[in-house]
Amino acid sequence: MSNLFETLKAKVTGKDLKIVFPEGQDERILQAASRLASDGILTPVIIGNAGNVEAKAQEVNVSLEGCEILDPADNEFMDELVQSFVDRRKGKATEEDAKKILLDENYFGTMLVYTGKAHGLVSGAAHSTADTVRPALQIIKTKEGIRKTSGVFIMVREGEKYVFADCAINIAPDSQDLAEIAIESAKTAEMFDIDPRVAMLSFSTKGSAKSPETEKVTEAVNIAKEKAPELTLDGEFQFDAAFVPSVASKKAPDSVLKGDANVFIFPSLEAGNIGYKIAQRLGNFEAVGPILQGLNAPVNDLSRGCNEEDVYKLALITAAQAL
Repeated sequence: MSNLFETLKAKVTGKDLKIVFPEGQDERILQAASRLASDGILTPVIIGNAGNVEAKAQEVNVSLEGCEILDPADNEFMDELVQSFVDRRKGKATEEDAKKILLDENYFGTMLVYTGKAHGLVSGAAHSTADTVRPALQIIKTKEGIRKTSGVFIMVREGEKYVFADCAINIAPDSQDLAEIAIESAKTAEMFDIDPRVAMLSFSTKGSAKSPETEKVTEAVNIAKEKAPELTLDGEFQFDAAFVPSVASKKAPDSVLKGDANVFIFPSLEAGNIGYKIAQRLGNFEAVGPILQGLNAPVNDLSRGCNEEDVYKLALITAAQAL
């Protein structure tokens, strides 16, 4: 395991954290939960019918010692969760509605986090991003002053670490969104011991091309600098001008970034999604995430193509966010 995760492991071990895993019938989830518990890092809270979860664990030969299993259809918290859900939805759900909705494992798990019975949630191995994120947006909601949640990847290769955003959530962010994503991504970078140097990306460097797309990014730079003047941040940059010192010296000689950016803010979801996958597949970077930022409590989304190691690592990240 890379130094990044050894550091996270040390940070979260012994902090009595509970992380919810709504997908209690998924082999990868059970394997990762078993490891997290046996390593003494945190308490996994597995959602599902206890008999079914235990049978599946036996089938895939994993021990669930140190894990908790909670069944949405039969648990001591249900009345409290139903009431909290009705209050939180402010007239959008009756008690009857709440009882039905909370039988859904993602909603049930999210309510455990909201009511403080757990510290974070990891889902998505068998659910779509929407199934994971929707309950979080309805119940946990974004922090005060944050308009939208966004999704970042930590790109890791040997000693190198970079943050790419938004690669998961916002299809067409406007200038305000991009500024917010930049500021939140810098905070995420610090969590991973990255001293953030933020580049706002485009197909233009410092006005080399003019279009509504480039002007959107330029405006985002101005907004971000106004909101977080302490941040080392600049743009708009083509990727090479943000990352290669010799190119930066020619294209943006007066910039605070000298081709040494480590947090990259993409102008759209298609650019971010394509960008991180190119780095992953052609550059042999490990893409960790997406890590959701801007929420009041950590909820993170796995890829349905994930493996046990991905689940384990995202749980470590979620636990670190909860501290």
